[in-house]
Amino acid sequence: MTDIVISGTGLYTPAESISNEELVHSFNAWVELANAANADAIAAGEQAPVQPSSAEFIEKASGIKSRYVINKAGILDPERMVPLIPERPDHAASIQCEIGVAAAREAMSQAGKTAADIDAVIVACSNLQRPYPAIAVEIQDALGIRGYGFDMNVACSSATFGIQQARDAVSTGSARCVLIINPEICSGHLNFRDRDSHFIFGDVCTAIIVERQDTATADDCYRILDSKLQTLFSNNIRNNFGFLNRADESGIGAADKLFVQEGRKVFKEVCPAVARQISEQLEQLDIAPQALKRLWLHQANLSMNQLISRKVLGRDATAEEAPIILDEYANTSSAGSVIAFHKHRTDFQAGDLGVLCSFGAGYSIGSVILQRI
Repeated sequence: MTDIVISGTGLYTPAESISNEELVHSFNAWVELANAANADAIAAGEQAPVQPSSAEFIEKASGIKSRYVINKAGILDPERMVPLIPERPDHAASIQCEIGVAAAREAMSQAGKTAADIDAVIVACSNLQRPYPAIAVEIQDALGIRGYGFDMNVACSSATFGIQQARDAVSTGSARCVLIINPEICSGHLNFRDRDSHFIFGDVCTAIIVERQDTATADDCYRILDSKLQTLFSNNIRNNFGFLNRADESGIGAADKLFVQEGRKVFKEVCPAVARQISEQLEQLDIAPQALKRLWLHQANLSMNQLISRKVLGRDATAEEAPIILDEYANTSSAGSVIAFHKHRTDFQAGDLGVLCSFGAGYSIGSVILQRI
């Protein structure tokens, strides 16, 4: 079978960033407003007061110190607490297209590819700003790529699931080269008034080039030795926003239909499953865990990554073995593991091995074994 490689990656980072301290200041200002508005109910014992947050709590709970966002002012306004992203006219490029093109151009440059070399575009992310026309087709058109494009959503595992779709397309010959884009505007689906989750997400876009090894011209290429996908149904991470919301009048405005999760349950159920999948995959490939130079893990929570890497390696991983970028970027859904790969691979030599792995709602788990060529 023809060897398939990742020959380039790209990263778009928004210009604005929010520190934990800034986020907490905004949240606590809203807490004061909310508790004042409900003072009578609180005094009567009919309602519990909203508890303030703290930067120390956030870092201890997640390892996150800051996050990049498309719009800072709207999020930090205690009377709004939603990013201000005006809807664009249909003839203008959508915001996901705009950031997707930026990330794609870096990946294409790194891989030495032009639009004429690419046959397919896959946009794989946790939330799409519209059902159709596909963001992938819009990006395809903006870049002047012939062929086809489609959108897909497997929540935080979208990038690794996209890599397998691209690998399969190149392997079967339906495409010579595939561009995968992960435009994650996570701030748009986060409830910034929920103390347990208001700090979790950031915005970013990543891009990946997948092609046949014999067509790759870049110096920095990674052979895809294996990819494995798994899904297990769970309600512990859920987003109920959709077009049918408007058809149920009882639910209009009644509850947040965006991101919600049972964090403790997710931690206990997902971490063992992810570690088990990677370990079984390595065993099937006859690769000893000690042979791994790096684990580019999904950047959701520091404790999750530490536990998964410990289970896989049989010991605590060093910062070089399991790099963390969530302290700067926070959870960027499917893009997190790709950011880690993008930023932490320059020290790889020919033959070095690593695992690119993402996991999230579904539950979904995608793991890709890579070898520097």
